[in-house]
Amino acid sequence: MRLIITTLFTVLISASIIPQEKLTLEKAINIALHKNTTYLKSSNQIESFESEVQAAYGNFLPTLGANANWQWSKTDQQGLYVDPNTGQVVDGSQQLRSYNLGLRTNWTLFDGLANLATLSRSKDELESAQLTLERLKQDLVYQTMTLYYQVVYSAQLLNVKKDDLKWNEKNLETIKERSRLGAATLADVYQQEVAKGNAELELIRTENQLELAKKDLLFYLGIDVLEEFTFTDTLTSIDSEILNSNLLTDYQDISELVTDALNQRYDYKSAMLNYESTKESVTIAQSGHWPSLVASGNYSWFGTTVSEIDENRNLQFGLSLNVPLFLGWSVSNQVQLAEVLSKNSAIELSDLEREIKKEIKTNFLDLQASQKALVVSEKNISAARETLKIEEEKYALGSGKLLDVLIVNSRYTTALTDLLNSQFSYIVLSQKLKYNLGTLDYKNYE
Repeated sequence: MRLIITTLFTVLISASIIPQEKLTLEKAINIALHKNTTYLKSSNQIESFESEVQAAYGNFLPTLGANANWQWSKTDQQGLYVDPNTGQVVDGSQQLRSYNLGLRTNWTLFDGLANLATLSRSKDELESAQLTLERLKQDLVYQTMTLYYQVVYSAQLLNVKKDDLKWNEKNLETIKERSRLGAATLADVYQQEVAKGNAELELIRTENQLELAKKDLLFYLGIDVLEEFTFTDTLTSIDSEILNSNLLTDYQDISELVTDALNQRYDYKSAMLNYESTKESVTIAQSGHWPSLVASGNYSWFGTTVSEIDENRNLQFGLSLNVPLFLGWSVSNQVQLAEVLSKNSAIELSDLEREIKKEIKTNFLDLQASQKALVVSEKNISAARETLKIEEEKYALGSGKLLDVLIVNSRYTTALTDLLNSQFSYIVLSQKLKYNLGTLDYKNYE
C-alpha cells in the first residue's frame, strides 16, 4: 500500500512539474487551418473537382481499347463427309479454333458542343470549390477568434470574481471584528457571510464557464479535449489597438462597403461561378437536339492457329452520324430541368447579395452600439468605484448600512463585467466586419 501511494504521489508530482503547452491565438488559428475536420473534408473534395476537369479534357480525345478472343467448337454430325475409297457417307466429328486480336478507337468529332460546355462547367465548379475553400479558411479564422476570445473573456471575468471574493472575505473579517467590539450587529455578520457565499458560488460558475470555453475551442480545433493547455488572460497589443481606435471612421459609407464585399468575398464569387456552371448545364442538355458525329477505327489480327494470326489482318475506318428525330421529349425535359436549376441559382445569387448587405448593415450598427457601450462602461466603473469608497467610509463611521455597501459593491462588480462584455464585443465585432467584408486575413496563419 505504501508503494502504491508513493508511486501515485510521484506521478502527480511529475505531472505538475511538466509545463503545459501554451496555446496562443496565432497557434490556435494555425491548428484550425490544418486539423479542423470540416476544412479537411472540403480540402479533399478539391481532388474530385480536379478529376472532373481532367475527364472533361478527355472528351476531346479519341478512346483506345484492345481486345483478344479465342474460340473452340466441336461438331458431331451424321454424314459429315464421303469416304473417297468406298463412296460411303461416313459420320464424323469436326473441331474448329479461332484466334483474334484487335485494337479499336472511337473519336467524337461533334456532339452538339456538349464537350465544350462540360469542360467549361467543370472548370467553373473547380474554381468555385477552391473559392469556397478560401471562404472556409476565413470562417475558421473568425470562429477560432470568437472561441479564443471567449476563453480570454472568461479568464478575465474569473479574475473579477476572485477580486470580488477577496473583497467579501476581507469585509467579513472587518465586520466580525467590529461585531466583537460592539460596533456592528450580528445580523451584519450573517448578511456578509451570505454575500461571501454568493461570491464563492459565482467564482465556481465562472471557473466552469472558463473550462467549457476551453473545451469548445479545443473541440473546434480538432484537438483532444482531454489535453491540457495554458491560455493567456490578457489582451494582445493588436486587441488594445482596436479598443483605442474608432473603427466607425473607417467604415462610414455602407454602399461602398457592400461594393467592396461583393468584389472580395469568396462565397459570392463562388456563387457567381455556380450560376455560370448551371448555364453550361443548359447547353449540355440542349446538345441532345443536335446530331452527333463519331469516327471509329478497328485493326485486328485473326487465324485458326496462333501461327496464322500475323498473316491475317483486317483494317476498318468509319464515320457515324446520328440525328435525333424524336426521343419522346426526353431531351426537352432535360433542358427544362437545367433551365429551372439555372433560374434557381440566379435567385440564390440574388439572395446572397441581399444577405451580404444585411450582414454588413447589421454588423455596422452592432459595432456602433458596442462602441457606445464601451465608453459608457468605462464611465460606469469610475462612478461605481467612487460610490463604493463613499459607502465603505460611511459604514465605517457608523452612518451607513451594510446593505448599501453590498449593493454598491455588486454594482461595481457588474460594471467591471459590463466593461469586459463591451471590450470583447467590440473586438469580435471588428473582426466580424472584416469577415463580412471578405478581408479577414488568414494567409499569415497558414
